[in-house]
This record gives sequence, C-alpha cells and structure tokens, in this order.
Amino acid sequence: MKKQYILQLFNIEDELLVKNAFEITSKYFNKKIFVRGLIEFSNYCVRNCFYCGLRRDNENLQRYRMDIDEIFQTAKQIIDLGIKTVVLQSGDDFYYTEDMICRIIEKIKKYSKDVAITLSIGERKNESYKKFYYAGTDRFLLKHETSNEELYNKIHPDMNFKRRKEILFLLKEIGFQVGAGNIVGLPAQNLEDIIDDIIFMKELDVDMAGIGPFIPQKDTPFKGFPKGDFNLVLKTLAITRIVLKTPNLPATTATVSLFDDEMKKVEILKKCFLSGANVVMLSFTPENYKKNYKIYDQRKSLDLKIVKQAAESLGLEISFQRGDSLKKCIQQHQKV
Repeated sequence: MKKQYILQLFNIEDELLVKNAFEITSKYFNKKIFVRGLIEFSNYCVRNCFYCGLRRDNENLQRYRMDIDEIFQTAKQIIDLGIKTVVLQSGDDFYYTEDMICRIIEKIKKYSKDVAITLSIGERKNESYKKFYYAGTDRFLLKHETSNEELYNKIHPDMNFKRRKEILFLLKEIGFQVGAGNIVGLPAQNLEDIIDDIIFMKELDVDMAGIGPFIPQKDTPFKGFPKGDFNLVLKTLAITRIVLKTPNLPATTATVSLFDDEMKKVEILKKCFLSGANVVMLSFTPENYKKNYKIYDQRKSLDLKIVKQAAESLGLEISFQRGDSLKKCIQQHQKV
C-alpha cells in the first residue's frame, strides 16, 4: 500500500469521499449497524500513558473494580436484551488474573453460547492470550494508538511499540478477530502518521478498527492540548473504509464527545455512519462506576433511541446480531 495513494484520498473532496465510503459499507454490511454491549469493569491501570485519565499516577480518580458476579449480571442484562456481543474492557489491571478472566468468559458463555465476547484489557503475557481464546473469547481489541514508534514510546512510559505490534500479530495467529485503531489529533502527530496508521491496519488485516479523536483529560500531561479535529476523524474513518473495505468500524463515543451540545448526537452519528462506521458500542457499566471511567473529560453517553434515530434516518437497520468479521464468515463458508 503506497502512501501517495492514501494522501490523494485525503485531498479528495469530502462529499465524494463520504459517498464512496458509504457505498462500500452498504455493500458489505447490507445497511446494518451492529450494536455491542460494553462493560467497563475496572478503571485501575498499571500504565502511565500521557493522554489517559486512567493512568496510574492520577490520584484524583476514584478507582473501582467490579467483582465476577457483577460483571456476569451486567453481561446477562445485555444478553437478555438480545444483544449478541459483550465487550469487556478495563485498564491494564492485573488484579484480574488469567483464571479470573477465564472464569468470567466461561460463565458468560455457559449462559449463552451464541454470544460473542470481546476482550479489551491491554497487554498480558503471550500465554495469557491463548488461555483467554480457549476459554471462549472471540475477539480482542488492542488499539495501537499511533504507529509512529518514536511518538508511541514517548507517550507510553515503560511500554514500546515493538511489543504492541508483536502482540497484535500474535492475536491474529492465535485465531482472535483482532481490533486495532488510532487516536486522531495526538500532540506531535502529523498527517503522515495517520496515513501510516491506515497502512499498519491494512498490513495487520484488522477485523475491527477503533478510530477516534484525542480529547484531553485534566489530570494527565496532555491536559492543555486541543481536541482532535472532527472533520479529520471523519476523513480518517472514510479512508480506512475505502482502503480496508471489510473491518467493523465503530462510531466511537469519543467522536460524539467532541461536542458539548447534547442535541448534536444524532447528527454526529449520522456523519459517522455516512463515513463508514457500522458499529456502535453502548455502555452498560453501572452508573456508580461509569462516571469514574474517565479516559478523557466530558465523555458523552449514547442510548439505543439516539442510535436508532440516526441510523433509520439514513435508511439503515439496527442489528443486535454478532456482526462477526466478514473474513471469518467467508472462511467458515469455505469450510462447509
């Protein structure tokens, strides 16, 4: 994949770019928007990333952990609504051992073998990922944030991009449907970095890609920097759809949170769907915990009513089905 081709896409008129992205999304996903149920079960994190409010040095954050039964009961609530994907997300919190994570997965799968489970719990030992997979985890989301190795290493103390990349390719090898994704508008990021992000996701052959803006959090080293640009987020989303074609691309909560006006949620979602998004994650985290999952400030919430209003105004259909990776669906079809 040549950088020049993607750069040319960034220079295309917005209207034509969006038209192409929407046509591709409609072709592959039959005008469906898939709903996922998200549980943010812990806001503890051993990492110290410059942009994230969950960073370990943030002493102003009220920390919480959900116990296994709380997580299961919340997952049960999601499944009982008919939603076929449960996303389990946390900071890098090693309080939850391999065995604990596997028990949670197995408990959910025992309740509903048809539900897809996505883990988003950060970096673990290689063997841990294998155990999670064989316990029943279907998907793993590990955003790469930026493929600029120098920038990545600078803003992720005690971490490095080589290890992040190694894990992402390992997850593919194990058999997960793999999600990566970047932050648009990071301090010191440039357009070439964003182009490299798209190329990296193409090389990884991602099944999912979370693309959202940088939003500052007041208790981080990046507190004084400006938010990412909404139009650049939409362009990146659209170009990712055009270049990669089939991954599941969420309309991220961060993108909706760029604006203070609650009335704009529907319009923002519509623009995301037009730009190639085909997934929405609805948070089912209990309210007493949700308020403290402060990755960034002024985080907005989405509900099904708003999502349906945005989707149906574009002739799209809300789906609670699993919405597996199209590559996985094709592979299964070929085996029959």
